[in-house]
Amino acid sequence: MSFPPSQPSWQPWQPGRGVPQPWQGQGSPSLLASHADRERAVDVLRAGFSEGRLDQGELDQRVTRAYQARTVGELGLLVADLPQGPAPYPAAVPAVPATFLPRPVPPTNGKAVGSLVCGVLTLMTAGLTGLPAVVLGHVARSEIRRRGEGGDGLALAGLVLGWLSVVGWALFLVLFIVAAVASSS
Repeated sequence: MSFPPSQPSWQPWQPGRGVPQPWQGQGSPSLLASHADRERAVDVLRAGFSEGRLDQGELDQRVTRAYQARTVGELGLLVADLPQGPAPYPAAVPAVPATFLPRPVPPTNGKAVGSLVCGVLTLMTAGLTGLPAVVLGHVARSEIRRRGEGGDGLALAGLVLGWLSVVGWALFLVLFIVAAVASSS
């Protein structure tokens, strides 16, 4: 049997002459059961047993049948007399007002991280990265206030370490100059 080119050819899932049948939906009893559907049914059965609604023999028999079930309809029959049934989807979560949601964390300023890294490196570079730590720290703090970014503590730590390095080198140079002048006189 052939169809005119304007009509789609018949597909095995379509009974009749190429006319699609309406989909039965997720709750269709003839829908094939998934592993998750079987596990949900077994969970309902175990809950019924723990509540005293089923005895051990009946639980074992129903669990065996649940694992052998091919369709959602078979699983529904196994748990129909229990307070809960297999739900194909979890219950919808009610909307939470924005007041109760955690505030989004602002991004950390990159210059603040750079300031802290330079400040920590002053110990290993004999103070050479102290001045970049101070400059990056001041720029980062102004950007943080202006843009509402995070990382103010990082910038402040970089500033403190940078200034300690700069002041330490300044004291060292002053003492060196004073010692040189005192030894020459």
